[in-house]
Amino acid sequence: MKHVVEGFVICAMTLGLAAFAAAQSKEVKVKMFDAQGKSVGTAEIEAAKNGSGVSIELELKGLPPGMHGIHFHQVAKCEAPGFTSAGGHFNPMGKMHGTQNPQGPHAGDIVNFEVKANGKADVELTDERVSLATGENSLFANGGTAIVIHEKADDYTTDPSGNSGARIACGVIVPR
Repeated sequence: MKHVVEGFVICAMTLGLAAFAAAQSKEVKVKMFDAQGKSVGTAEIEAAKNGSGVSIELELKGLPPGMHGIHFHQVAKCEAPGFTSAGGHFNPMGKMHGTQNPQGPHAGDIVNFEVKANGKADVELTDERVSLATGENSLFANGGTAIVIHEKADDYTTDPSGNSGARIACGVIVPR
């Protein structure tokens, strides 16, 4: 019985340390890959300076020009080619999709961004509904999340995906 109690205490301490480490994360650099497994750049995510949500700095290359939807997804997996392993949008509060949906948005809904004609995008975005701390809106909850770029712009209303088309790039967000 003593060994069972000791094992339980060690397990609880390990989980507590992992939660503490995630809570202390101020930023995470995510490597982004396309459906062929080729690197398309990075997404650097850090706690927003105003203390509300996160800031996302995208440095991307090799993507199709135009407007693209981008979302945090609920599972820390990016299996090509379709990236469906990332699951649906990160939505711990059970909302409908879209910042213009009266019953929304998902916590993982982010504004569209533009890729230039040369296939590059260097932009900074924000999401005030997620964090790098602990809690149900943490991007590290349940082992982490993913950030996914879609082929088309999000229409900000259509549930569940914003009519943003196929998933064309993905990166895993886990505590470091």
